[in-house]
Amino acid sequence: MAGRGDKKPANSAPPRKGGSPHGSVYGSSSAPRKQGACTFSPSVSSKDSQQKLVTPVQPQKPVESRSSQCSTGSDSGAAPLDICMSANTCAVKLKPSILETTREKRRDRECSKDVAPLQLRSGMVLLKRFIKPNDQVKIVKLCRQLGVGPGGFYRPGYRNGAMLRLWMMCLGKNWDPNSYSYGDRRPFDGAQPPTIPEEFKKFVQDGIQASNEFLKQQKGAANAMQEIPAMSPDICLVNFYNSSGRLGLHQDKDESKSSIDKGLPVVSFSIGETAEFLYGDVRDEEKLSKVDLESGDVLIFGGKSRLIFHGVSNTKPKTAPKWLMDETNLRPGRLNLTFRQY
Repeated sequence: MAGRGDKKPANSAPPRKGGSPHGSVYGSSSAPRKQGACTFSPSVSSKDSQQKLVTPVQPQKPVESRSSQCSTGSDSGAAPLDICMSANTCAVKLKPSILETTREKRRDRECSKDVAPLQLRSGMVLLKRFIKPNDQVKIVKLCRQLGVGPGGFYRPGYRNGAMLRLWMMCLGKNWDPNSYSYGDRRPFDGAQPPTIPEEFKKFVQDGIQASNEFLKQQKGAANAMQEIPAMSPDICLVNFYNSSGRLGLHQDKDESKSSIDKGLPVVSFSIGETAEFLYGDVRDEEKLSKVDLESGDVLIFGGKSRLIFHGVSNTKPKTAPKWLMDETNLRPGRLNLTFRQY
C-alpha cells in the first residue's frame, strides 16, 4: 500500500518524531521463514519509528548502466532503478528448461484454484494468487519498461542524506511525499507520470468483480456493492522494496473527499517476495491483525475499511516464485502496485 507511514532508513542516526511519507520503508527484514504453497497467517507487529521525508533524489541514470553492480539497491543519487537485473551485471546462472518452467506455472495455477477468497473484515477481501503466472510476468515487464523511462522509479531521501529502501513510480497522477497531494508532474524534475496501462486497469476490474461475486454469495448483491463499490482507477503507486523493506502504519487518505466518502476501494497487487501485511482500526500494534501477501495476491479494501491503518512488518527473502525470477530477472524484493480513484 502507500500512504503516510513510519519508517527508519538504513545506516542513519536514530529518527526524530515527525510526519511521515506515503509509501516509505524502514529497518531490516526478519529471518526468512518457511511457508506452505498456499498459506497465510494472522498476528500482530512491532513498534515503528517516525522521521519526516524531504526532497527526493534527482534521477541521473539507470542503475544497470554501471557494470559489475550486483545489488538490490542503488547508490546515492542513482535513478531510475531498473527493477530487472541485466545478464551482464550479475553472475551467469543456468536457466531452467521451458518444460520445467511451464510445470512450475501449472503447479501455481492448480494451487490457486484450491484457495478461496478471504473476507478479512467488512469491506476487505483477499484474493489469494488471483493474478495468473503469465500476467505476473507481464506486470513486471511493463513496470520495468515504464520504470526506466521519464517519470520512472526514483528513490526518496531524507534531510540527513539517508536513503530509503524503497523506489517509487507514480502512474496517472504524481503523489508528492512532501505535500501529501497529487499533481500532474513531479516537482523535483518536472517529469509527467506515465499512463496506467490498460492491462492493469483490466486486472483491477477483474479483482473487484471477483470480490463482489464472492461477497454476493455471502451477503447478497446489495451488501456486496456497499462493502466494495465499483471504481475506475486513475492513480497507481508502484513501489519496489528490497528484501529488507518495511512499510510503517499509515492510512491512504490523500485522494479526494468524494472518493473517500464513497468508500471507493484501494486495490493492491503483490508480485515477488511475500510480505507480512498489518491492518487494524487504530494505530496500535497490539490491536493489529496480520496476513501474508504472496506473489499474485490481490488485496482490496473499501467501504468501512477504506481508511484502515495498514503497513508491512517485513518482506520474506527468497519467497518469490522461481519461475517469476527466471522469466523476468526481477531483483530480489517485492513489487507492489496500489490503485485508487482520485
